[in-house]
Amino acid sequence: MPEHFLLAGVRPPALTIAAIALTPGGSGALVFLIATIVVAVCFDFTNGFHDTANAIATSVSTRALPARVAILMATGLNFLGAFVSTQVAKTIGTDVAQRTSLTQVAVMAALLAAIGWNLITWYYGLPSSSSHALIGGLIGAAVVVSSHQLGRVTFEALKGGGILKVVLSLILSPPLGLALAYTLAIALIWIFRRTPPGRVSDISRWLQRLSAAFVAFSHGSNDAQKTMGVITAAVLSYQGASASAQFHVPVWVIILSATAMGLGTSFGGWRIIQTMGMRVVKLRPIDGFAAETAAGSIIIAASSLGLPVSTTHVIAGSIMGVGARQRLGAVRWGVAGDMVVAWILTGPISAIIAALFAIILLAVGLRG
Repeated sequence: MPEHFLLAGVRPPALTIAAIALTPGGSGALVFLIATIVVAVCFDFTNGFHDTANAIATSVSTRALPARVAILMATGLNFLGAFVSTQVAKTIGTDVAQRTSLTQVAVMAALLAAIGWNLITWYYGLPSSSSHALIGGLIGAAVVVSSHQLGRVTFEALKGGGILKVVLSLILSPPLGLALAYTLAIALIWIFRRTPPGRVSDISRWLQRLSAAFVAFSHGSNDAQKTMGVITAAVLSYQGASASAQFHVPVWVIILSATAMGLGTSFGGWRIIQTMGMRVVKLRPIDGFAAETAAGSIIIAASSLGLPVSTTHVIAGSIMGVGARQRLGAVRWGVAGDMVVAWILTGPISAIIAALFAIILLAVGLRG
């Protein structure tokens, strides 16, 4: 039975999976692949409810949208956004580490670390980055797997140029969001300078509903692709594909990732919504529109360029930008500082946790 059905663009029938699972010598690897995909879907789900706040926090805090309506809107648009492209998925699957080190063990370890960190930060209401967690996990796991393969400690599997590109996109996107939101907020004040405040508020609420939809769509276009990238990497590892094999994301992976993120979004993350939309800075509808428009623009541009960004970082930077426009004191810098500390720690901690998971998986005899 050929194994290339996994990249054929359709999900195999259950009977086909069962038949392959019964093939001598192939069942163990297939079971581990299925387990890896299940864990990836769980990560995508936690990413969805963890990052719901990115799309709707400002709309809920300004009362432009009721929380339940905002979450439903974000659910649908997160799903649709996942179909924009697969450029970010290719970056995750090919630019962070050598293909030979991104085995199923590496992917599984990275996902377990990212899920754990997502749940911890969600519980404490800290809007940390799922992107940082996953990429940090991939780096830590890839180092362990490649060291195991070569019989010595090595960092040769890591792609310095690719990691630098990813790190720069993660670092630069929040200040870009801050600057763009600050500029938009000033421009909007000038545009509506002769409009009665009540009229400005009414117009802004309608505009913010559109901008919230834009952020939700852009979030799906970037974050869902990260799961697509690791699932595709796991499938290629299962197939024993060479390093030169084409990195093609099949349709069934896109649908699976989009669905998991959409379902996760539907559960919402009220703790993080409160932090992002209410504790960082007090927002008006016009401020929310500026913040969401700036964040959505940066995220969708990054997706088109294949750059993974932290949607959490970008929207938080944008919120700080509109707050700084009011006055520097309008931003609750103590809360912002707690968020920054969580962001800084996410990558290294996830890398360490993933490395430990990889060591455990290899120690119990898994070689996928």
